[in-house]
Amino acid sequence: MTDRQSVGAVAAPDVARACAAPGDVRPITQIDFARAGIVTPQMAAVAAAEGREPEAIRAAVAAGRIAIPANIHHASLAPAGVGSTLEGVPLSTKVNVNLGISGDLADEALEWEKVDVALELGADAIMDLSNSGKTRAFRRALVEKSPAMIGTVPMYDAIGYLEKALIAITPEDFLEVVRAHAEDGVDFVTIHAGMNRRVIESFKETGRLTNIVSRGGSLIFAWMEATGRENPFYEYYDEVLAILHEHDVCISIGDAMRPGSGYDATDAGQIAELIEIGKLTRRAWDAGVQVMVEGPGHMALDEIAANMKLEKRLCHQAPFYVLGPLVTDIAPGYDHITAAIGGAIAASSGADFLCYVTPAEHLRLPNANDVREGLVATKIAAHAADIAKGVPGARDRDNRMSDARRRVAWDEMFDLSLDPARARAVFESAPPSTEGTCTMCGKMCAMKTVNDIMDGLVVDLDAE
Repeated sequence: MTDRQSVGAVAAPDVARACAAPGDVRPITQIDFARAGIVTPQMAAVAAAEGREPEAIRAAVAAGRIAIPANIHHASLAPAGVGSTLEGVPLSTKVNVNLGISGDLADEALEWEKVDVALELGADAIMDLSNSGKTRAFRRALVEKSPAMIGTVPMYDAIGYLEKALIAITPEDFLEVVRAHAEDGVDFVTIHAGMNRRVIESFKETGRLTNIVSRGGSLIFAWMEATGRENPFYEYYDEVLAILHEHDVCISIGDAMRPGSGYDATDAGQIAELIEIGKLTRRAWDAGVQVMVEGPGHMALDEIAANMKLEKRLCHQAPFYVLGPLVTDIAPGYDHITAAIGGAIAASSGADFLCYVTPAEHLRLPNANDVREGLVATKIAAHAADIAKGVPGARDRDNRMSDARRRVAWDEMFDLSLDPARARAVFESAPPSTEGTCTMCGKMCAMKTVNDIMDGLVVDLDAE
């Protein structure tokens, strides 16, 4: 399978100009082009990266089964597809890295370190979750630099961008922030549009152990309670879609009611919101806007597969983007592991996109090393799931690694690793006394022993 970033960046505006015919309504979004029967350069790039036929990608984009987040202003983008073909053959599971400037650690240089780590290790997406001060310059620079798709949560940026208290923000203000992010070139935005008054009523009636843990969802809930109004992103959903369509921004419909503990998983609030999200998914497709659906959260192992199937059914097979899920709540400092366990099960059961979790989850803002640990753990989960669900070509790299191990070809092993620098550093930290081996087995290395016998060499395993 071709590495996505080797495909090269494709400038979306060139596609629009090339495909517009005089007098025609100009297609803008990938789903517009797909429905018009046109294979865009972005679709062709995804087909090459995934080893699929371009027409299979186009048909799935037209049906909403595959999303290719590709803002027309993101010139440096190397396109990636999220989802599966109409025949149900999944694309490789994609992985997202969260980063961004916070109020307590407003260190832009630290965030650029995280960006470098994310791009070095091949993250498919970076979400800029900056939530303090004026962050537009950072966002624009990130879009300019990154070949990975860029996502944001406009709600996080609203207070700093508008310089208003939450209670003073109007629905028109919220739309202004969405428009700014779209104009800046972000490829997908998380919009918590499904948490309407009906969902809030269900939440209040049934109760929860951990209430609402979505940061964006909690802010919208606070605004709704303070103003007595409907969720502005739900009430003005058509206006949101019009903005996103203009710039070809994929809507990632956020799960404000995702469970923040295993206790709350698959409860009335979560499912009530998911039903609303399913309706909003169809409305977005009707408006020519690509869709991803966001999911839990925290969840016991035995609930994960059923939740994946439920989302696919209620949301019409739209691509599913999950955070974890974290399979236990008692491992702070190790939540990249709890999330990777859940992520592997989720992706092997139908999830298409995993948001990483770092060791700093629930404790502090992650640093660059936390990003590395979280990203590698999630890439392991995604790759393990791809093998399990039969993604074409998923085993190829594993087979090459196994062949390199048989030949004790260390440099090849390092190059095939998810984190080559880490693998090489661990190996070199303890030099073996027997050349070509490592300090685990030394001269008793099984690979070396069998290779020597097969080559007709004398094997010396006498005790020293």
